[in-house]
Amino acid sequence: MRTIFLADAHLKNSADAGYGKCLHFLDGWHGRGEFPGAEGAADNVVDVIVIAGDFFDFWFERNDRIYPEFQPIVKTIKRLKDEGVRICICEGNHDFFLADFFVKRLGVEVYSDALKLLIDDQRVFVSHGDTVDDENKRYLALRKFFRSSFTYRLQRVIPLRLLFAIARFSSGVSRGITVSAQRQIVEKMRLFAEERFREGFDAVILGHSHAEILEQEQKNGRQRTFAALGDWIEFSTCLVCENGRFFFRRLDAGDE
Repeated sequence: MRTIFLADAHLKNSADAGYGKCLHFLDGWHGRGEFPGAEGAADNVVDVIVIAGDFFDFWFERNDRIYPEFQPIVKTIKRLKDEGVRICICEGNHDFFLADFFVKRLGVEVYSDALKLLIDDQRVFVSHGDTVDDENKRYLALRKFFRSSFTYRLQRVIPLRLLFAIARFSSGVSRGITVSAQRQIVEKMRLFAEERFREGFDAVILGHSHAEILEQEQKNGRQRTFAALGDWIEFSTCLVCENGRFFFRRLDAGDE
């Protein structure tokens, strides 16, 4: 069984290098429905794709009308789903209200917070990770407001063209994360992962920090895995779980 985890592509413009790399990467995979006799080790066959938030830099839709720049990547997601790939999306702090389109139109699984999977006898906890810092009350309150029923109803009545214009403008504002802030987030994620391990999870996989980390240790006869998924802006990587083994896979220049 092969499962792919990726996050923080922050897709917004098909001309961006990160967008092209991500699209090229996903286009290279197929589900077993396309290759009925494929074995588990077939190089380009995937069983599950998990997107752990902020795949899109923003998301609005109305009656199947989505931001035109997202059409190519959405078409690829639909193709993979039609081939039998299980696709799970955890909403991030940039892309939420996804269910109206991805669940109802494409049959993709959408999770507003955390996703819990059983992969090769391992209990896996996946989340975007933006709620890990429970001391940041201001952010958590703002997050709750933006995901509220009031905000949902508001964005459904604002003209879609205006919403796209607002989203394009806001995505152009720099939101760079300092090295020290990134380290603080990662340390909080490690503590968060320890709590999930005590609850019985074998692996904790998070996005949001844009750090690329894979830490594993044996404890009480089981392997524990903590991973931060990096991003497609700098790293162009995904985490792969293949027959119970986790490793990062990078889209090298030779793969483009």
